[in-house]
Amino acid sequence: ERLEYFSSWSLAFAYCISVAYYLNLFGAFGVKLTPFNSPVAAKSLTSAMLVLILAVGWLHGFRAMERMEQAAVSLKLAIIAGLLVGLTFYFAQQSAAGNLVVAAPPKTGWTGITLAFGLIITIQGFETSRYLGEEYSAAMRIRSMHYAQWTTTVIYFAYVLLLTFLFHPDAVALSETSIVDMMKLVSTLLPMLLVVAALSAQFSAAIADTSGAGGLVAEQSDGRLSSRMGYLILVLIGLGLTWFAHIFEIITYASKAFALYYALQCAIASAGALKEARKPHLAVLFAVFGMLAVAVLAFGRPVEGGS
Repeated sequence: ERLEYFSSWSLAFAYCISVAYYLNLFGAFGVKLTPFNSPVAAKSLTSAMLVLILAVGWLHGFRAMERMEQAAVSLKLAIIAGLLVGLTFYFAQQSAAGNLVVAAPPKTGWTGITLAFGLIITIQGFETSRYLGEEYSAAMRIRSMHYAQWTTTVIYFAYVLLLTFLFHPDAVALSETSIVDMMKLVSTLLPMLLVVAALSAQFSAAIADTSGAGGLVAEQSDGRLSSRMGYLILVLIGLGLTWFAHIFEIITYASKAFALYYALQCAIASAGALKEARKPHLAVLFAVFGMLAVAVLAFGRPVEGGS
């Protein structure tokens, strides 16, 4: 129970960092194709979105934020489908012309591994519905997590496969919005679609984690702290990270925070498996995953530090 308690609070803290990450990407993409494309403008937009989410959550509660998220997710999935179709056609054209890219990875060995450790935040986020027990049944929340994992797995693999063989690693300058410049090489229409998709994706993810953080704070404090207070704490931390940390640093901080949560969850799972005499192999497996999470926590580093 003590491990579960600390695990839940570590997740609440991870949510605070992840929302800062999502909305800093939102700010970067939001000003990318405008005359105001600058770090200060991006941070200002990020700050405005943090305040907006706090205002909606504080004044209107979870349901209002959920409606905002539903609209953003619907738009995001529609655009993602369009982007995948466009990339697939471009892939077919390049393949027929013999122009597919087969390049050695720019980072290998321990350097590449530690960079991957610092990017876990980009492929997590399926546990948020676990902490919406006041709104949904356990069966509904379990189904939502399963559907989310399978859907995103397909999307991630499709994008990685297509992008890996279509673009050389040095095709565009490295930044948090490099993907926009890559899409310009495919079609003049895709960059705008991608920006809209990125805005809706980061906004919906930020709302989901804000909702999860609020529910988690209320649950863990036995109601002494309300969900609204959780939203306020999250936004204050997000504003601090926005103005005093670089986006790549925030990504790594968030990855490490989630790695701590995963390590504690693995410890809980391993201890539970040990109590069941017929499942010692699962205890070992969970312990191995836990050690991997500890390695992420200890060695993960930002992309800019990977040279």
